[in-house]
Amino acid sequence: MREISMYSKSRDITLVAILAVVIAISGTFKLPGLIPGTEFQMSAPIAIGICATFGFKRYITAGVLASVINLLMGTHTILNVIVAMVFRIVAGSIIGYLGTGLIIVSMAGPIGTIVGRVAMSYIVGTPIKVLLAAALPGMIYTLLSSYFIYKAIDKIVKKTPYKNYNKNLNIG
Repeated sequence: MREISMYSKSRDITLVAILAVVIAISGTFKLPGLIPGTEFQMSAPIAIGICATFGFKRYITAGVLASVINLLMGTHTILNVIVAMVFRIVAGSIIGYLGTGLIIVSMAGPIGTIVGRVAMSYIVGTPIKVLLAAALPGMIYTLLSSYFIYKAIDKIVKKTPYKNYNKNLNIG
């Protein structure tokens, strides 16, 4: 029985490490916006898909590790990490409590972004309307793509040795 438990722990650690790298790397990919400053980070819908597939605990652990990776690589600042963690806690909590229905998964990212921008507004003193206007294109991308990315991740995971690790929280 001890070997199975150790195997399970090793697999869990490996999974979280892989998820952390996926979140960290996807945060470096940005789609340009129509107006400068409105670029869209691919990590938002990917992070939502990871949370919906693997659950809040693995998602938040991977998110913290991704933030450490990005800080060490110099691709994020402390402000980026604070905003990302606010996003992760809010969006992840929404999915964790309300499930993985279409509307919930689609709305979790934009709601997390709004709360993250409110936090940023308090920290840097920029008016919230300006920050939300800059984030609006990305929020729309996230709204439209999160559920499809979640379903794609879920489908892929079901064909791997990690198929028992996905959380099916079809509550909402």
